[in-house]
Amino acid sequence: MADFFEFEADFVDSLRCIPMQVRYNLDTCGIKLKLSDWNQMTTAERQALVELPCTTETEIQSYHEYIQQLILQRTGLAATKLPIEPHPSWLDSATVPASIQEKAEEISVTLTQEHWAALTPLQRFALIKLSRPGHENKNFPKAIAEFHLL
Repeated sequence: MADFFEFEADFVDSLRCIPMQVRYNLDTCGIKLKLSDWNQMTTAERQALVELPCTTETEIQSYHEYIQQLILQRTGLAATKLPIEPHPSWLDSATVPASIQEKAEEISVTLTQEHWAALTPLQRFALIKLSRPGHENKNFPKAIAEFHLL
């Protein structure tokens, strides 16, 4: 089942942008996917990337191989590999990353450890991605509201 966020509503029907769920899987399996590569895929291929499981070691390996082949088929180039974080901050429910705290304070939100712990790993991942420097952060406040952190 697909877990899309409300802040993604303007593009998930067409899958014209890479949804957080797929970005989460890409970080999990260590593959970089450019939007230009995503846009060369068929709707069915994009939907498969949304729906394919990527949790267990076997699923992660299968996802990795599938996306690698897909990128090669669509672009003629090998997929760019990313280092896989051994202990990603989105899986650490005990510690709110400083970057998230700072971004939340910019919009006058106090994010407690209890708030952070109550979020799913996918929600924590989304907040981390939406708070990165240089990223268009217009969806960060929307995500904060959607996750009931106001």
